[in-house]
Amino acid sequence: MSRMHNPPHPGEILKQDVLPQLGLSVTAAAAHLGMSRVALSRVLNGRAAVSADLALRLADWLPPSAESWLGMQAAYDLWRAGRKRRPKITPAATELRT
Repeated sequence: MSRMHNPPHPGEILKQDVLPQLGLSVTAAAAHLGMSRVALSRVLNGRAAVSADLALRLADWLPPSAESWLGMQAAYDLWRAGRKRRPKITPAATELRT
């Protein structure tokens, strides 16, 4: 599976696509999801991740599945982590041969 180039944060999808299509405010969506407006706003603005709990709530409320919401978050997190400097790491297979 190849990684997407610059995948969107799942909150961005909710903010730009889902809520406008449903005609809902952040406050109304938060009420549907049983969470505070502030907590949902943090996700929508990319300052908080979609947790397993929120993924389940989202899947109960609308498609796609909880796994899909978590997959979007993982793709975003991996893309961001891949852009940061990391120490040089020797593959374990090299060390096992010696």
